[in-house]
Amino acid sequence: MADKPSRSLVLYGDGLARLVNPTLDHLHSFASRASCGFLSLPHAPSSETEDSRIAREFAKLLDAIEYNNMSVREVIEDKPPEKCAVLTISERFMGMKAAIITNNASLKSFGGKLGITMLQWDGLIDNEHTLADLQLLASELLKLLGFQEEKMLNTSQFDLIFVHVGADEKVMYLKDIELINGLVSELMHIAQPGTDIGSRLHTSVIMSYGAALEDDNSKFSVSDANQKNNFGVPQLYPRQSYTMKGGKPRADVRHHCPMLVSQWQNAVTRKDMVKFFSFRDFNENGGILTIPADRFLHEVAFKLWKAPKYGA
Repeated sequence: MADKPSRSLVLYGDGLARLVNPTLDHLHSFASRASCGFLSLPHAPSSETEDSRIAREFAKLLDAIEYNNMSVREVIEDKPPEKCAVLTISERFMGMKAAIITNNASLKSFGGKLGITMLQWDGLIDNEHTLADLQLLASELLKLLGFQEEKMLNTSQFDLIFVHVGADEKVMYLKDIELINGLVSELMHIAQPGTDIGSRLHTSVIMSYGAALEDDNSKFSVSDANQKNNFGVPQLYPRQSYTMKGGKPRADVRHHCPMLVSQWQNAVTRKDMVKFFSFRDFNENGGILTIPADRFLHEVAFKLWKAPKYGA
């Protein structure tokens, strides 16, 4: 825990986990110095559309999927709440100012109901920019978080910014996965250990698989339930914490295709043994292991001094 509140930048690769490859050196370098693990999700409804999936999974990250008995669909479609209004992010987390950069209409509507400021890509960069201009984009993002001239200002426009990339985003000048890889490179260069930015910027990189496929259960499973010993007898394991809530088992837990999450803040986050941003390496060497996706924002808020305790 830092001795002063931090600011947070979350790079969210929506549905891009399958596109991570060995050539993305900066993404792998980030994972090698970060704390890595998984964010578990519930099973998707059988009739879910891609647009609904995008909104539902983002709502999970915000722990807002069923806020005051209102579903994500009710919020997106602007249906009036029957009981009481949805609390905003600021109201839930001690005045935290949050923003998201996205072109997705569902996220714009849903995030707006939660008090999240919507930022447009074309407000930061134009369609002529290429990979070489990501330094400018990284600088603009840091300015919004109150970092200027390698220093952290006492006030900022935002405490937390989500950069939503992938799915149906239309950032045409650059492939989505290359955009995240390039941004990570610039951020690591700017937030060097020993600098004010390095000790105050909490950076998260999240990659999701999008819609789960038929063979994903065997390829990307975090469950130990099927492991057997040398005699072919199933081994007994205690119930994992990500399957529990309030001392009771969660009703709906998907054990495969979790989100991959890697977090780094110099001298604050722990470093594990991961070398590559991959499911296999996170599963074997990740320090975070698996936590429910709806705990993510709570733990980030703690780093920003916007939540009273870790994992609250």
